[in-house]
Amino acid sequence: MDPATPTPPSAPPPASLDALARRLRALPPSCGPVRLVAVDGHAGSGKSTFAGRLSAALGGAPVVHLDDLATHDEMFAWTDRFREQVLTPLSLGRTARYRTYDWVRRRFARQEELRPAPVVLVEGVGAGRRALRPHLACLLWLEVPEHTSWERGRRRDGPDLTGFWDGWAEAERLHFAADPSRPYANLLVQQRNEGYVMLTGPVATA
Repeated sequence: MDPATPTPPSAPPPASLDALARRLRALPPSCGPVRLVAVDGHAGSGKSTFAGRLSAALGGAPVVHLDDLATHDEMFAWTDRFREQVLTPLSLGRTARYRTYDWVRRRFARQEELRPAPVVLVEGVGAGRRALRPHLACLLWLEVPEHTSWERGRRRDGPDLTGFWDGWAEAERLHFAADPSRPYANLLVQQRNEGYVMLTGPVATA
């Protein structure tokens, strides 16, 4: 290489989830005594897997899966349900109780309990929406392009859910057009073969 040619920047090394866990624990509480941390991104981007691994690094932090609060008819209209059943009790230091949706039977089924742990993860498309951001200690965005994410999701779910995915893709596109999350992320999470890389997010002014 010509000495005058600048060396291209190397990719940042993978970040330890233990280090991220320590960083999250050090944040001030954002919802009563709880540090509420959102894991957002396109469907199929790996949010559930990442949230599970981060939960383990946090010593078993509880995870709220937004798929449990959404429905076939309300894919993104779960804000009031989340506020009443999760946000309000946690903000008061109380145990939250919410019913989870059965996607096969198309009705709400069992009830889950969520104690006000030091860190609570909220995982799902739209977790960083405008209505939730004032209550978040941190917003993490899985940095995977929408079409790559959706293709992963289609492969995962198989041909029987092709019709559902067609409807979901359009609904997700409309949601993020009206209420984007990525511009407000504190950290962008990129998955690599050897782990995750954390990049500083845009953090636009809400």
